[in-house]
Amino acid sequence: MPPPTATLSVASSSSSLSLFPFSSYSCSKQPQLRFCPSPTPTRLTHFTPLTTPNYPIGKLMTPSAVSIEKETMISERPHTFLRETDGKDDGSIRARFQRMIMEVQDSVCGALEALDGTGKFKEDSWTRPGGGGGISRVLQDGAVFEKAGVNISVVYGVMPPEAYRAAKAAATDLKPGPVPFFAAGISSVLHPKNPFAPTLHFNYRYFETDASKDAPGAPRQWWFGGGTDLTPAYIFEEDVKHFHSIQKRACDKFDSSFYPRFKKWCDDYFYIKHRGERRGLGGIFFDDLNDYDQEMLLSFATECANSVIPAYIPIVKKRKDTPFNESHKAWQQLRRGRYVEFNLVLNPVIIKLDRFDILDFSKSDR
Repeated sequence: MPPPTATLSVASSSSSLSLFPFSSYSCSKQPQLRFCPSPTPTRLTHFTPLTTPNYPIGKLMTPSAVSIEKETMISERPHTFLRETDGKDDGSIRARFQRMIMEVQDSVCGALEALDGTGKFKEDSWTRPGGGGGISRVLQDGAVFEKAGVNISVVYGVMPPEAYRAAKAAATDLKPGPVPFFAAGISSVLHPKNPFAPTLHFNYRYFETDASKDAPGAPRQWWFGGGTDLTPAYIFEEDVKHFHSIQKRACDKFDSSFYPRFKKWCDDYFYIKHRGERRGLGGIFFDDLNDYDQEMLLSFATECANSVIPAYIPIVKKRKDTPFNESHKAWQQLRRGRYVEFNLVLNPVIIKLDRFDILDFSKSDR
C-alpha cells in the first residue's frame, strides 16, 4: 500500500481515483474535509495541518496519585455497586447515573448481538472490598464484529490534595488531607470486521469528590464528561451526515450551543499532532462539565448515551455485507493502528478503573 498523501482519495475495488478539497467535518484550525455526493467511499489518508489545535488539554491525575482497591471477580452481577452508605437506589445522582449506565450497557449489547446474529457477549463482574465494581462485556469473532467491548465501572477511591488541585486547578479550594472520590462510567469500543463499517468509541462518566465542607480534604465537587466519536477507514458522506445529525439532535434538546461547542472539542482533541491528522471524523466530546444544572446534565448524558444505537447501528447494518478484498482489510488495519497510536502517544496518563478498558476521569480523556 502506498504511503499516505496529503489528500483524500476515492478507494474502491474499481481502482478509480479522484481528489477532494476539504470541508466541514473537522475543526476550524485544520484543513477540512469535503465529501462528494457519490455512493463511492473516500479513504481517509493524511491531513496536513495549518496550525496545531489551540485547545488546552489541561492537567492530569497520575495513576500513582490515586488509591483504588484491587478488584475481586464475582460469579453473578449484583443489583448495585454502591456502598451501603450511598443507599441502594435512593434517587441520588450517583444511583441514577449507575442505573443509566447499566441500562445503556444492556441495550447496546442487545442491539449489537441482534445485528451480529451469531456473536454473544461474555461477561465478567467484579467488586472491590471498599465498595464499587464493574461489569465487563466482550464480543469477539462474531459474524459482524471482530471485537466489541461495552464496560461499566463504579469506583470509590482516594486522591491526595495535589491530585485534586491538578484535576480541578483550584488551589483556593484546597484543604489538607486526602480527598475521597466516587466515579462511574460506561466505556465502549466497537470494531466491525468489514473495512467499510466504521469503528465507534463512546464513553460517559460522572465524577464526584466525597469530602464535605467541614471534613479534611476538598469541598464537594462534581462533573460530567464523555462523548461519542466515529472512526471509519472508508468515508461515506451519507453515513457521516447521519451520525452527526444524531449527535446534533441529542445536543439541541438541551442547548443549541452544545453541538458546535462539543463537536469542535472533539475535533481538536482527537488529533495526532506528530502526524498532522485526526483519528477519525469526530462526533461530540465534553469534560469537566458542571456549569449547568446537575439534573439537566444527567438528562443530557443519558440522552447522548441512548443516542449510540440510532447513530451507529444503521450505518453498520448498511455496510456489513459490502464486498472487500485484502487491500481494503490492510487499510483498515493501518487505520486501527492510528487509533491505538492516539491512545498510547497522546493519552498515556490514565486512571485504570476497569480490567478491559479505561475510564479516564482526568482532564485529558480519550
